[in-house]
Order: sequence, then structure tokens, then C-alpha cells
Amino acid sequence: MASSSSTSLPLHICHGNKLTMIINRSHAVLHSIAISFLIYYRTSFLFHQPTPIIIPWLLLFTSELILSFIWFLGRAYIWRPVYRTVFPERLPNDDKLPAIDVFICTTGPDKEPTIGVMNTLLSAMALDYPPDKLHVYLSDDGGYAITLHAMRESWSFARWWLPFCRRFGIKTRCPEAYFSRTENRDSDSENPHNFMVEREKIKEQYVLFKERVRRAGEESKFKDKGVYTASDHPSCIEMPLLVYVSREKRTSQFHHFKAGAVNLRVSAMLSNSPYILMLDCDMYCNDPTSARQAMCFHFDPEMSPSLAFVQFPQAFRDIRENDIYDSEVRSAYTILWPGLDGLKGPVLSGTNFYIKREALCCHSIRKDIDLRELKDSFGPSNEFINSLRQDYKKPNLNDNGEASNMLLEEAKVLASCSYEDHTKWGKEVGFLYDSVAEDFLTGFVMQCKGWISAYVAPSSSSRPQFLGTSTTNLNDLLTQGIRWGSLFPLLYCLPLWCFATIPPLYLLNGIPLYPEVSDPYFSVFLFIFLSSLSKHLHEVVVTGKPIRKWINEQRIWMIKSVTCHLYGSLDAILKKFDLRKASFLTTNKVADDEQFKLYREGKFDFRASTIFVAPLVTVMLVNLASIVGGVYRIMFMGADWRKMFGQVLLSFYIILMNYVVIEGMVLRKDKGRIPLYVNVLSIVFSLIFLSLGSIIISI
Repeated sequence: MASSSSTSLPLHICHGNKLTMIINRSHAVLHSIAISFLIYYRTSFLFHQPTPIIIPWLLLFTSELILSFIWFLGRAYIWRPVYRTVFPERLPNDDKLPAIDVFICTTGPDKEPTIGVMNTLLSAMALDYPPDKLHVYLSDDGGYAITLHAMRESWSFARWWLPFCRRFGIKTRCPEAYFSRTENRDSDSENPHNFMVEREKIKEQYVLFKERVRRAGEESKFKDKGVYTASDHPSCIEMPLLVYVSREKRTSQFHHFKAGAVNLRVSAMLSNSPYILMLDCDMYCNDPTSARQAMCFHFDPEMSPSLAFVQFPQAFRDIRENDIYDSEVRSAYTILWPGLDGLKGPVLSGTNFYIKREALCCHSIRKDIDLRELKDSFGPSNEFINSLRQDYKKPNLNDNGEASNMLLEEAKVLASCSYEDHTKWGKEVGFLYDSVAEDFLTGFVMQCKGWISAYVAPSSSSRPQFLGTSTTNLNDLLTQGIRWGSLFPLLYCLPLWCFATIPPLYLLNGIPLYPEVSDPYFSVFLFIFLSSLSKHLHEVVVTGKPIRKWINEQRIWMIKSVTCHLYGSLDAILKKFDLRKASFLTTNKVADDEQFKLYREGKFDFRASTIFVAPLVTVMLVNLASIVGGVYRIMFMGADWRKMFGQVLLSFYIILMNYVVIEGMVLRKDKGRIPLYVNVLSIVFSLIFLSLGSIIISI
């Protein structure tokens, strides 16, 4: 309850860190000056080089320009980072809070365990928010009978779980997380005995709930409620407050990936809440006050009119201190997003955001707009168009059975796979789902239309608002990276492939590509190299991470650049020329005990696709051969070490940062080592590359 004295107080405050801004801007100026000298050196001496090295010189220069361009764009992230503090206790009374629709998207139990999805569902239902203003939608894109059955079981268990959480002030409202804790200090109950008795009852009910879901999963043959297969089934909707939605899918119809499964049109019919919370199926509500935190911004009279959404960070409960795969994506949620918040706000991150329905549907319908024009945008449903009007009054589904049945039938029509055909839905209005990275694209378009956003990260002393699971094996990490790599084709893979192959090849053949050590311009290259590394190290340290984290991030950046970013770039180019259809690969969320054990021990699991592992081994073999050959030339063939030092340093750095690949090739004996056939294949590739390269250089 808000007191009268708090109504004039701000609901949130925004503050920056002056020291951080000074350091960031000073470094940007110095680094820019060094890049200017590098560009001057390359352009001045370009046409004074011997013919054999013109092409490699141009390739390296292009790579340096691309990385410099990426670096320059990245200065926006660190120019004015801001941090926000919220005061949800100052919000108006509960009766004045707006309704919220919660969307939890899942594709199927093969990669997204049903029990995990149900835990996310239960945590959302238990948010600290007026229950009559919270509507939870489980959007099952696969249309699996087991998911529908499990949701019904969750509804039954929620009658035990939700009162328990509210009665005893439980903060961890994901049942699995709550009962798996060794200590439970969530409750401030004045009667510990009653609390423990009640807790044991709820725990018993939870065990029974999991057993019923498990048995149903074993017995299910996909015969329930007209659900056929994951790629070919009719629409299916169950309600009331907890709504199961499965849109219609047909193998002959393009189905718009994850964002097409959000079913905004269906929710407009059934609840039409002005705000929407989007959640991945494994990202449970860890702080039940997140909805109230978001409303601190949506209730701000100055910010609210142009505020599209409030983004919370993704935090992961399965991350270890030695996060060898950088699975927590530290830089995004501690550096990049606060930096974007200092501009117009962060882009959508796919999950953990409270968004205004008006911004998401891109609607502002006036009474004088022609009905035919509206149908061109929003489709043929009159009821759906009416729901978008500002003066729309939603019927009470619980009190009016006839209206309830009518709207339910209309919702099934809206969930059909052909509804938006020949309309602007998904292109100019609605979720922009014609991309495998629909979240980023939607956020960009919103900001281009004048909307802003806000970012709220938990303080060091508070709970993460949401907790999920991340990728903890190499294959899933790089598979996921292919989709992300299609956002910026060639920007990383081209420079990294050039640096990983061209300088080593010419080192092996005794041809310098960088200034000699005594040349003043050598200090320019060295400064840029050390400046980039030291700035990255600074960012890691100021976010409370050890130096080991910096090494892991450098390594993963290089690994991704020569693998998944390459394939993501090729994928984007093929799609651009209509040579390949767009596809969306769901991230695997099924835990593998053996893989997780290796991750916990800080060991890479190289049981990944050959298309990922073979390039890594090939690059390492090329650099090993070149550094051995280069040092041999210097020591025994009279080569000038001062001219070759830059290339020796670069190859040595690549080998040092990626020693785990060498370890996986020759030292490890466990199942996560690099298979022998991959080593043999990579040796062949590296020999072919070095031989052909040497022949071309000698011509």
C-alpha cells in the first residue's frame, strides 16, 4: 500500500559513474589517435610494397578497418552508462495497478524438460501482484499433449503453492529451486513450527505433482485434445486465468519462428492486458517483485508515454565461477545494456521484459480510421480490431458464458496459421517475426519509431529478478551462436580468419607484414593491441570478475569468430539471395550430467560437430607450424627477428589463449577430448593450406 507521503517521491532514480565515464572516454580518445596512425601507415605504404604481399597487406588492412569500425560503434555503449534504482513501495494501491499478461513460450519436451517449464509457469503465477490482474499464457508451439496435461496438473498444484508463498512471504517462488535449497530462510514466519509443518505438506504435494507429470510423459502418445505433431496440428486454447495456447501449424505454411508463437492476438481476445511479460520457458521469476519494479517506470508520468518496455538481465543458476564458455554473457548485461540505457535504452533481449501492448502491436486506432484499412493491417477479425481501440471494454469471461464461448472461438481463429496472410501483421504491425533474431529486430524498429526502453539490473545485495539455464557445452554454444552470428555477417569472422592464417603463413615463409621493432609505427600496432586487451581486462575487473574470466572471454571470442560467426554469415548471405530458407534452432535445455561435469571441472567438451572442431584444430596447427618454422628461420637461417617479431607475437598469443585446443588434441584422455579422426582431418587441411599458400607466395 502506498502512503500519501510517498506520492510525490520518485518511483525510480537514474545515476551514472563519473569515474567510469572519464576512463572510458579518455581511452576512446587515445585509442582513436592510435587507429588514425595505423590507417595513415597502411595507406601511405600500401603501394610501396613488393607485389607478393600486396594482397595479404590489403586483407590485413581490411581486417584492421573492420575491427576498428566495430570498436568505434562500441564506444556508444560505454560513453554514458547509467544505473537505475527502483522504489516499488511508492507505487499506488493495488486496485490502481494495470493488468499483466505473462507469456511463457515452449517448443517441446525433447529440448525443454516439461517439469522445468511448469516451474517457470508456477513462479509466474506466484508473482507479487494482484492475482486478478495477472493472466499467464503457456504458449506451446509444439502442441504436445504432455505439455497440456502438465499445465492442468500445475493448475491443481498451484492451489497449494500460491497460498503457501503468500501466507509465509516466500521469496523463491519456483518450487524446484525452493525445495532444492539446503537452507530455507525465505520466510519471516512468527510461528516456525506451523511453517515447517505446512512446508512439508507442500513438498509432499510437489513430489506427487512431479510424479504425475513424469508418468504422463511416459504414457503420452500425443492423442490429447486434437494435438497431432509438433509441425502439423490445429490451434488449441484452454482457459481461464491460466491459458494454454497452441497456434495452428502446417508443414506447408511458414510459421514465423518463436515470435509467431507469442499469440498476441489470442491474448487480446481473452484478457487484453495493457502490459505483457515475456519469459523463456526456463527463465523462472526469482524475485516476485519484478512486476512492481517494472511498473515504477510505466507509472512515471514523464517517461511512460514513450516507454515501450523495461528490460531485466538474464542471470543463470547453472554458471560456475570458471565459466569457460562465457555462458553468462557478462559483457552484454553488465557493460553493453547499461551503456545503451544511457542512450535510448537497451534492445529487446528475447525474455525478461515488461512491454506495453500498444508498443508491441504498433496500434493507435482512432474512430475515424477506415475499417478496410484496419483489416489490411490487423486481419479480418472485427473483434480483434475492436480490442485494439482505446475505449474497448473487455467482457467478463467468468460472468458471461455466451461471451466467453464466442471469444474463445474467435481466439481459435486468431491462432490459425493463415490468419495474417495478405496483411501487414508481422511486418509493419505486431511482433516482427520474419527474422530468426526477432527480438533484436523488434527492439530496433521500436526505437526507430520513437519508443524508448529502460534497463534494471539487480544490485549486488539484491536478488536477480529472473534465473534460468545457459549453455554449458561447446556444441550448444556454437549452434546458438550461428543464429546470433547472422546479425552481423562477416564483421568478426573475416578479420579473425585473416589474422589467424595470413600472418602465420607469411611468417613460415619469412616475409614480414608488420613494421620492424625499431620502426616507430611498430609501437602503434603494439599500443592498439595492448590497449584493446587492457580495456577489456579493466571491464572484467570492475564488474567483479577474476582475470581468468578475461582469458575465457578472449578465447571464446576467437573460437566463435572462426566457427559459428562464419557459418552464421554464410547462412545470412544465402538467405539474402533466397538460396536457403530461414530456420530457428531451439537451444537445448536438457541437462547432460557428463557434459556438465566437464564444464564444472573447467574442461572443454570437444564432442561437438566436426564443422566446429576441425577449424579450431586447423588454425592451431597452422600457427604452431608457422611459429616453429619462423623461429627456425631466425635462429638458423639468418632471418631478421626484428622484422618478424610482430607475426611471432601474434601467433604466440593465439596459441597461448587457445591452449585448451592443444590440450584436447594431445593431452586429454577423457571422453571430451578431440577425436582422432578430427585431428587427422585437420592435419590434412593445414598441410594443404600451408603448401598451397607457399606455392602462391613463391610464384
